[in-house]
Amino acid sequence: NGNNQDFKMTKTSLEQSQHNIKNLLLTSVGERVAQPEFGSRLRELIFEQIDDDTLEEIKMKIQDDLKNFFPRVKPTSINLIGEPDKNTITFSMRYAIADSNINDTILINFE
Repeated sequence: NGNNQDFKMTKTSLEQSQHNIKNLLLTSVGERVAQPEFGSRLRELIFEQIDDDTLEEIKMKIQDDLKNFFPRVKPTSINLIGEPDKNTITFSMRYAIADSNINDTILINFE
């Protein structure tokens, strides 16, 4: 009937972008059967010794993963705060979606 009442959206564009980014970052490469290249090495890297070099490597890898799988996602800042004594990393990323008015922040805590 053309009024979209038959199919209600389950997520907004903002919610979908958050879901897609978190899904990419929390999926290990090779974990998806039909898409073995999908994912990131983020989980693997957070178990490395936390230092400035590791944090920089993580930032670069995230940017590459986003460019490969979600090229419309444009990170505006990536912050990683490592707490070696607690063996935790807090990840936050501000991003924009090209050709939209979406600007948001993703926050993930790894303990």
